[in-house]
Amino acid sequence: IAPENWINAEGKAAADLSWFVERYPIVCHGLCLSLGGPDPLNVKFLKQVKAFLKQHQIPLYTEHLSYCTDIQHGEAGYLYDLLPIPFTEEAVHYVAKRIRQTQDILEQRIAVENASFYVAAPISEMDEISFIKAVLAEADCDLHLDINNIYVNSINFNFDASAFLKQIPGERIVYSHIAGHLQVQPDLLVDTHGEPIIDPVWKLLEQAYMQFGTFPTLLERDTNIPPLPDILPELNKIKQIQSSFHHQKSVATC
Repeated sequence: IAPENWINAEGKAAADLSWFVERYPIVCHGLCLSLGGPDPLNVKFLKQVKAFLKQHQIPLYTEHLSYCTDIQHGEAGYLYDLLPIPFTEEAVHYVAKRIRQTQDILEQRIAVENASFYVAAPISEMDEISFIKAVLAEADCDLHLDINNIYVNSINFNFDASAFLKQIPGERIVYSHIAGHLQVQPDLLVDTHGEPIIDPVWKLLEQAYMQFGTFPTLLERDTNIPPLPDILPELNKIKQIQSSFHHQKSVATC
């Protein structure tokens, strides 16, 4: 769940949340921390997240390795999109420092998610996987691995998704997402979470389990949501793929 949507929940929404928390494993996946943003981290919000995690005994908080804020006229404002951080040494140090600050405030490790993007920063000095590995190492945080984002970026920026996955530091993976995307053009995919998962993305998930062992995997579907019976086969396919690998216990969630 996105903590931004639930921290101030009241009435029936709060009761529904409590019902689910008591019955199912819950992970918090943030939307607006803006780890790569130019403005100071929102400490007030992080303290609210900390209290929320403690209240509901939620063990994991993850965020996107991206930014979604800008400063105009001396004030921070939200851009309502997740934008790519320039892949530079300076950005590695900057983002890693903010991740460490986040972990210090929350008093727990967090995981960052490899994000999808559509325009590469022209000042980048390294490729995406090198940037991710450098941030993880310097921040000493965990990885929220998004399988579909790897595939989307590989098509949009013409790199080998399998080779990218082979370079992932598997010991840092704590959780993953898999989803569908929209093909706008042969060389342009958009990470919509609103389409069926295609075979190459399933193959990447299989490769990840083979390479790293199985790990908790969530099926994302945010838009164009079909009736539950139509989406259950994808959830069952995650479980079937996991069952073919016995490196470690894992959970498939929807």
